Amino acid sequence: MKRDVGNYVARCLTCQRVNIEHQKLGSLLQPLPIPVWKWEHITRNFLLGLPRTSNHHDTTWVIMDRLTESAHFLAIKVPFTAEQLADLYIREVVRRHGIPFSIVSDRDIKFFSKFCYSFQSAIDTKLYLIIAFHPQSNGQLEKTIQTLEIMLRACALDYIGSWDHNLALVEFSYNNSYDTSIGMAPYEALYNRHYKKPMCGEKVGEREPSKVKLIDQTKEIVNPIRKIL
Repeated sequence: MKRDVGNYVARCLTCQRVNIEHQKLGSLLQPLPIPVWKWEHITRNFLLGLPRTSNHHDTTWVIMDRLTESAHFLAIKVPFTAEQLADLYIREVVRRHGIPFSIVSDRDIKFFSKFCYSFQSAIDTKLYLIIAFHPQSNGQLEKTIQTLEIMLRACALDYIGSWDHNLALVEFSYNNSYDTSIGMAPYEALYNRHYKKPMCGEKVGEREPSKVKLIDQTKEIVNPIRKIL
């Protein structure tokens, strides 16, 4: 299967156009403290310069939980104000996951404004500012944005002017896909279950590990019987 997937990607024109070059980090990692619980410590950033859609969206705001690596992708348009971001943050993040303890972001002027500091202070959330495009300290979000950029490039090529209509499916696909850093899908880490995919024939709640356990138990029962016979 891995060979077939590699051959398909190598022959797919869209895949070759959206793939990017990966390089090694230039310095040592400077990791942040490991979070204790889900959506208590988050990180955020913008993916700018996307093709403008019919709804005038040209930017995606990425907000990610640092523990489970589950993320929300929010389509917005430039220019936008800190007040608009605060309203969107309340509607899309706080109402789902509550108020986080800390937020990590780069030194964008919207995050660096007096309104942003006052807003975070009012809801009792600490704001940590780091250098932009710095994977040594915020590699989780940089990796997520890189993955999102590849997926949105494919949507922009196949669905010209309407990539924002597919952003919800892109978010679901990202959160429901296996992540090597946490050893499971972000949805499984967040909700303790793996959701059914649109192109998957498995029933909801059906898991491969449970089948393996049943096979192992069957072997334990069958092997002694064979010895007796």
